[in-house]
Amino acid sequence: MSEERFQAVAGASHASFGPVEIDIGVVGDARIKRMIYPPGMRWSTDLKPIVGTALCEHAHAGFLAEGSLRFEFEDGCVLEYTAPAVVDVAPGHDAVVVGDDPAVLIEVDFETTTVERLGVAETHSHV
Repeated sequence: MSEERFQAVAGASHASFGPVEIDIGVVGDARIKRMIYPPGMRWSTDLKPIVGTALCEHAHAGFLAEGSLRFEFEDGCVLEYTAPAVVDVAPGHDAVVVGDDPAVLIEVDFETTTVERLGVAETHSHV
């Protein structure tokens, strides 16, 4: 894993996605994920070349357990979260880990149907 202080999660599979370490457990139709983003990670620099989209097109819904994350949208809007915090971020953003510590996000998703299944925003808006 990215740091020795993070223990393996019993009953979960482990994967690396670029610099991000991910533990995934399946509960019913949902995935419960622990995502460990290293200090300094920026989606547009570290993950965009892997994913191939201009922005992160994944909705994030969960609990930021450690660290700080900043989500930046094309309209200039910025959402900043510092643990502990509930996170609800629409698709279509860049993201950066703020500070010298990793950010640990516990996230619930349904892979490609997260927006529909959770009923979260499909796009970023100011409503």
